[in-house]
Amino acid sequence: MSTIDIQTHPKAHRRRSLWGPRTWPAVRYSRAPRVALVGAALTGVVGVVVLGHSAFGVLITTVVFVAVVLAVRSGRLSLWEWAGVAGVLALASVSAVREAEWIVTMSTTLAIVVGAVVLSRAWTWTGIALGAALPVSVPMRVLRWTGRGAASVDLEGPRPARIGMVAFVTVVLCVVFAALFGAADRRFADALAAVVPEFDVESLVGRTLVFVLTTAGALAVAYIALHPPRFDRLAPSPRRTLRLWEWMIPLGAVVALFTVFVGFQVPTLFGGQGHVLTTEGLTNAEYARQGFWQLLAVTVLTLLVIAVTVIKAGRIARRDRIALRALLGALCVLSMVIVASALHRMSLYEEQYGYTTLRLFVTAVEWWLGSVFVLLIVAGVRMSGRWLPRAVGVGAVLTVLALAALNPDAYIARHNVERFEQTGRIDTSYVGGLSADADAELERLPDYVRPCVQARGPVFVGDTWHLCTDRSVSVP
Repeated sequence: MSTIDIQTHPKAHRRRSLWGPRTWPAVRYSRAPRVALVGAALTGVVGVVVLGHSAFGVLITTVVFVAVVLAVRSGRLSLWEWAGVAGVLALASVSAVREAEWIVTMSTTLAIVVGAVVLSRAWTWTGIALGAALPVSVPMRVLRWTGRGAASVDLEGPRPARIGMVAFVTVVLCVVFAALFGAADRRFADALAAVVPEFDVESLVGRTLVFVLTTAGALAVAYIALHPPRFDRLAPSPRRTLRLWEWMIPLGAVVALFTVFVGFQVPTLFGGQGHVLTTEGLTNAEYARQGFWQLLAVTVLTLLVIAVTVIKAGRIARRDRIALRALLGALCVLSMVIVASALHRMSLYEEQYGYTTLRLFVTAVEWWLGSVFVLLIVAGVRMSGRWLPRAVGVGAVLTVLALAALNPDAYIARHNVERFEQTGRIDTSYVGGLSADADAELERLPDYVRPCVQARGPVFVGDTWHLCTDRSVSVP
């Protein structure tokens, strides 16, 4: 009986599972097939060879992960699963074209999350959240599954244990005699050093850890591909118990409050530099930060209000649907005004104080949150939101990919150089810490400034000392 048959057979023996037999049963006698074990071992070898030693290491390893999934899966992938494969590969490719560690780490982490969510086939908010946590919840299942699979491997000829023992003895003998021959003959030692890679304890431990992690990861994706959870079954079912007036009055009051707030705050929201200059005690930093936290608070509040309203409000009658569209649509539009305001404030902040990684990341988050409100409006018009959780996730992936395509460190360096050309001020300590992606843009700096990017304090250029400070470069 195959692994899939064991999983789905009604009389199969099942272990106790935290998730329950309908959500994600732990099949007692399920074991890893040979293709999963071999594929995982090959993935570990590929990871040892390419990760950390090639710019394409993450992408190559990801391709092997996808190959393992395709090898163990039976049947064709759905359109959504192919889209997930494309998203994972696109996110993994960021490490091949960008040097900035923060964007590479963000893309790689998101690739792992997207892969877990797609393998879990989730489409509800609950399913996606639990699917994203699969890398944490799956290890013990994979360990038992792998152990049963390895114990059941039936090879023709010698047993795996004997093969391993022979290989170990062979390696030990070769190392010992090669070391003795090398000590006896200098030319042999030089030739041996030319063909044998250098290994130290730290390198050996690191490569071993990479092999273990990549092999375990490949086994995990193979297990989830064969035993996908059904986390969507844990999503709460909608219970529409409120009458029209019961939800329309509080929601209408919130919309009215938003409208009055936006009307009264037009000078604050869109006053720009003039509002900052005419308001006592207000700085551009406070102006921008206030806008961002305002956006974040409004976003969380709006999403919470919309979620509760959609769950509780009835939509059978035509008047219910009309009221729901009107009020929730108005709430989303007013929230988008706050988004536009925050983006405007951040642009003013960057113009005066320069661009940084955090400021650029905040701007990207604001754009993504704005797209969430657009998707909510579309869902309200269609009166259907089944597709919404996946669409929000796709928006997050596209935002990270757009940020990587922008080449953030080069973008930050370019705008800081342009600001220096206009104001004569540049944060040399910060731009000097950018990745190699920014080197081409920093080459545009004058000769007396470029040394300050690599050094803090006075530097000597030509016959003149130049004073480098944290926020500016000055010539005595």
